[in-house]
Amino acid sequence: MAEQHSEEFKRFNVDLWKYDGHAGALIPLLQSAQDTYGYVPEKAIHSISHITGIPAAEIYGVVTFYAQFRTKPLGRNIIRVCNGTACHVNGVKTLYGTIQDELGINYEETTDDGAFSLLSVACLGCCSLAPVITINGEVFGRLTAAKLRKILRDARRRAKETV
Repeated sequence: MAEQHSEEFKRFNVDLWKYDGHAGALIPLLQSAQDTYGYVPEKAIHSISHITGIPAAEIYGVVTFYAQFRTKPLGRNIIRVCNGTACHVNGVKTLYGTIQDELGINYEETTDDGAFSLLSVACLGCCSLAPVITINGEVFGRLTAAKLRKILRDARRRAKETV
């Protein structure tokens, strides 16, 4: 595991050293950190601060302002809930309640065991299947609370088997 983190840091460091002092490089550097680590860790914020001269507190402010950046790693399984018009009209709020009940998390949160993260998306492009979620890219449509409970329980069982 330490070797993997070392490789990630080396990849990120390459992007840091490409920085040539141009204004406006902060967002691309933060995007590089997130692409490398899956989120923007504190060590990346401090590295960017050191290279750019931008105070770490200011960088943290940018990270927390933009929804595209995360300060915590995502879970091993990513659940995306479509909140587009078709899904909204067809009961996605009920599905969200079911997920909260089954997994105990809200949007932008990860279960304590790191197995699942829950994200809200504007549209998954599967309107004819509304309401829709994806788990690790697999689409589940025309959902009811009962169908979703079974899907989540199966996913939870599989997640426990792979740990």
